[in-house]
Amino acid sequence: MGGHHDHQPSTYGRIFALGIALNLGFVVAEWVAGMMAGSLALLADAGHNLSDVLGLVLAWTAYALGRRKPCGIFTYGLGRTSILAALFNALLLIAAIGALGWEAVKRLAEPTPVATGTVMAVAGLGIAVNTATALLFLKGRKTDLNLRGAFLHMAMDALVSVGVVVAGFLVARTGWNWLDPAVSLAIGVLILAGTWSLLRDALRLILDGVPYGLEVSALRTFLEAQPGVREVHDLHVWALSTTENALSAHLVVEPTLVPDPFLARMTRELHDRFDIDHATLQLEHGDPEHPCTVKH
Repeated sequence: MGGHHDHQPSTYGRIFALGIALNLGFVVAEWVAGMMAGSLALLADAGHNLSDVLGLVLAWTAYALGRRKPCGIFTYGLGRTSILAALFNALLLIAAIGALGWEAVKRLAEPTPVATGTVMAVAGLGIAVNTATALLFLKGRKTDLNLRGAFLHMAMDALVSVGVVVAGFLVARTGWNWLDPAVSLAIGVLILAGTWSLLRDALRLILDGVPYGLEVSALRTFLEAQPGVREVHDLHVWALSTTENALSAHLVVEPTLVPDPFLARMTRELHDRFDIDHATLQLEHGDPEHPCTVKH
């Protein structure tokens, strides 16, 4: 038995397009300004924002593929592309952090003058653009790892831009040009901290780990407590996508149990209580002459 539930509103296609357009325009403006001002913090932030644009493109592609109907080859559909997108987004961020850190260390050894006025103006624009884009994904981040990745990118960028403004202000007041690469390093640490949880969660789902928020012990207890169920074995829970979860289990039941009403009720309750979208329950009578050969 099973079911399919679309947790993502169709408006997210337009939201992705808007977010990509806003951030791509800002990346171009920030890169030009960074080159003119000689600011590593601006150039680093522009490079990171470009990785975010690529990340948004990946997330949008996965979102679109995940909405395709199952077929003869992909019988569950292409929902798992959303998990891949979250993983690639995390790896993109880590690569950007590495490049940022290397360049910042070189600049710390040889600090160069920075046009603080330009830096602060462009970073101020970045705060507005990134905050606006993050708000587009604010609601979806709670239920979708793919959208959480998009939100995390944008929210982190807004904080990064705040850091750039602070660096520009401090350099203007003190003349300490080394503050620009120092802030860049701090930005890298901040991004790495936020990226780690995204990478960890994506790896967990792609390796068929139990999705966060679900406990196998609670599911087993629930199934064993059902009238007519004597034993539960071969219980597995995994993610079909960043929004859909699946469960399979073998249930040893009483011979008097009526299958259809029982399975229909289990479908509803597993969905409502545990957010299980696809459940497959194999009913057995525990006949010793025909034992189940699969027991985990």
